[in-house]
Amino acid sequence: MPERRQRGFSSAAGLIQYYDMEETRALKLSPYLVMSMGVISAVFVEILNWRLA
Repeated sequence: MPERRQRGFSSAAGLIQYYDMEETRALKLSPYLVMSMGVISAVFVEILNWRLA
C-alpha cells in the first residue's frame, strides 16, 4: 500500500488548502494597539475637520 502524505483540509476541489501552521515572519500587533490607533486617527480627523471648517 502506498504511503499517503499528510495534507491540510482541502476545499473547492483542492484549489484552496488550509494548513495548521502559523506564519512566523508576520508582523504581530496587539488588538489594543490596533484599536487605539483607530481611535487616535478618528480624533485626529475630527480635529482637522473642526479646524478647517
